[in-house]
Amino acid sequence: MNKLKVALVHDFLNQYGGAERVLSVLHEIYPEAPIYTLLYDPAKMRGKFAQADIRPSFLQKFPKILKRHLKYALPLLPTAPETFNLRDFDLVISSSGAWSKGVIVKPKTIHICYCHSPMRFAWDWNEKYLAEQRVGGIREFFARIFLNYVRMWDKAASDRPDFFIANSIYTQARIKKYYARESEVVYPPVEMKVEVEPPYGGSTSMSGFFLIVSRLSPYKKVEVAVEAMNKLNLPLLVIGEGERKYMKYLKSIAGSKTKFLGWKSDEETKKYFAGCRAFIFPGEDDFGIAPVEAMNFGKPVIALRKGGAMETVIEGETGEFFDEPAIEVLADAVRRFQENEKNYDSAKIRAQAEKFSKEKFVDNIQKTISKMVEDYNSD
Repeated sequence: MNKLKVALVHDFLNQYGGAERVLSVLHEIYPEAPIYTLLYDPAKMRGKFAQADIRPSFLQKFPKILKRHLKYALPLLPTAPETFNLRDFDLVISSSGAWSKGVIVKPKTIHICYCHSPMRFAWDWNEKYLAEQRVGGIREFFARIFLNYVRMWDKAASDRPDFFIANSIYTQARIKKYYARESEVVYPPVEMKVEVEPPYGGSTSMSGFFLIVSRLSPYKKVEVAVEAMNKLNLPLLVIGEGERKYMKYLKSIAGSKTKFLGWKSDEETKKYFAGCRAFIFPGEDDFGIAPVEAMNFGKPVIALRKGGAMETVIEGETGEFFDEPAIEVLADAVRRFQENEKNYDSAKIRAQAEKFSKEKFVDNIQKTISKMVEDYNSD
């Protein structure tokens, strides 16, 4: 296993989220492995992977304006991973939520895909994606034709990996549904360190705040939490960055007690996890690392009853669920939390988070990959 020449492939390195955290640990396991990616933005990565051998696709040579608005380059994205030269590698591990599983390898190269999600905008988020992009008229007609092409490419690309690893049981079911492929589940890694100083230098001026740490994209449904906290007149802090139009919209609807803090380093973010009253997770995600990070600090999570949160949050013990991403429904969940708040045991919440530790991920992913390589070679 150690003698295999390994390459890692990732969709994009232009923002740092849960998928990039997984890639970071994979690179710790395989430090000599180059990282192939469709696009690399060192400024947006803020030093992450600075020591890695990053090999971006031809998209890297595009003008900055096109790289900032990748939807206009969408017709080229299926081609990009197919152009990577991976002939020298024995094992290719793709970290994919969209494109990177589509790499082409030689017959004797083993390709294992760690799947964060089947391509959302092409499958179950198809109609929502068109609505979010405000596509209408003749543009909608051509957009639907193109999305149909993307689905056909994605289905064909899903046949290329020899093995799939899913980041949750929820993702495993979607891989089976859309790709008709079996997979093993290995939950993503979460850092378990909790030694941090209090936020705000010990100030209590924002005590009792609720927290969101998220990539700011429409499917994350942060606007539902903003409106609910407006309704309840409760303080909400939002850490993260994302699509400019969506961020502008969120700020336009925010009340006086909602603050947008932008990007924060991991160390700074830990202080807010440690200082919050509870963590809010308003969208449907395939796993969701941030809720587990909050539980690591003994903080309850108020989460939508969908996706990976159902595998990490225990109702009444580590948090509360709400059934629809609607303002009043989330507000009711916050009220239930306030009524039950004194019953939460931070030690029990931390114990649940430890099931998803980085150490467990490293152990599980190495065992899973070793077994897959063994199975491949025994065929």
